[in-house]
Amino acid sequence: MKVDYIALSVPVFFILIGIELAYNFYKKFNYYRLNDSISNLSQGIGQQLTGIFMKTVLFFGYKYIFEHWRIFEMPKSVWVWILLFIGVDFFYYWFHRMSHQVNALWAAHIVHHQSEEYNLTVALRQSWFQGWFSWVFYLPLAFVGFDPIMFLTLSSFNTLYQFWIHTRAIKSLGFLEYILNTPSHHRVHHGSNPKYIDKNHAGTLIIWDRFFGTFQKEEEEVYYGITKPLASWNPVWANLHYWDDLIKTAKRSPKITDKIKVFMKPPGWFPQHLGGFQHAPEIDEQNYRKYNPEYQSKLTRYVLVQFIIALAAGSIILFSYTKMERLSVISGAAFTLCTLTACGALLDQKSWLVKFEYSRLLLSFLLIIMLKLPVGYQVIFAGMQLISVIWFFNLKKDNTQHNEN
Repeated sequence: MKVDYIALSVPVFFILIGIELAYNFYKKFNYYRLNDSISNLSQGIGQQLTGIFMKTVLFFGYKYIFEHWRIFEMPKSVWVWILLFIGVDFFYYWFHRMSHQVNALWAAHIVHHQSEEYNLTVALRQSWFQGWFSWVFYLPLAFVGFDPIMFLTLSSFNTLYQFWIHTRAIKSLGFLEYILNTPSHHRVHHGSNPKYIDKNHAGTLIIWDRFFGTFQKEEEEVYYGITKPLASWNPVWANLHYWDDLIKTAKRSPKITDKIKVFMKPPGWFPQHLGGFQHAPEIDEQNYRKYNPEYQSKLTRYVLVQFIIALAAGSIILFSYTKMERLSVISGAAFTLCTLTACGALLDQKSWLVKFEYSRLLLSFLLIIMLKLPVGYQVIFAGMQLISVIWFFNLKKDNTQHNEN
């Protein structure tokens, strides 16, 4: 039976985030910002929802090769489980490394690196499109003959392992630093400091980085994020912005070969007529500023409530989609993603937000009818959306008066 271990672990993720958040407030570390955390979690929710429409297809791609083209018949012994664990971790290393060295792959993976903070919510900041290609790197395991369910189980646990290493609360693990991927090693991986870029690609075992020459020890302070900051809380734009950069660069390149190279070369590569390769700049510590636009404090409560609604809707879909009609799943996922986009636009103070938010709230009433929920749920959901319409109207009214004064 195929079990989604990652989805089942979501409640545990939030418990651990709560513990780290409480520790952060107790120690006054300032590891968390509300806008950044909502952005990170929005990416995670979006990744799980878009993944619903890909998981079956990608799993059966591996399964098809195993059933028709496998070379060996692997027994399900303890040693085979251990061998497969090593194999999954090895191919994860190469998938991850190539995602940093090929622009077309980096365009998807970049989402995970956009946050300028480093805490457990960053672990959930995942690309909506990375799953479309990551599975290809593991196909040698199917050809060799490793069972698809065994592969799915160990690849899930490889992903789950990487959750806890997204923290600044744990400094060093002693001798384990030589074997395992640890918070210290992964902090380096998320750094935008030139010496830290494209280092420590490990999933579970840091030995691959040590062996293949991509290891870097954590030394000076890590500055998190990407070299050209996203400067947006919009989850949709976060997944598309680098593609936009690549396409614009390709259009400015008259040679067909350069157009292709734009997508195949490493990040920072440009044709000679556009200046050639651009190396990552050194961190200007004196002028370094995180993206943190100001907005009215009243807005915070509204955004938080809308995010909780999106989180609840996304969770219901994630745990019930196998029992729901296809149209209901698509409609519910679209509503959730639009709500997350609205939260980001509110925090960004975008000019197009007002029309978008009113449209989203009004269309949600149509969604209530389409989902065919029990009458009680319809009344509750409709009431919440009506309150949101009135609340948002008053917010914009207060904002207009504030700007006039």
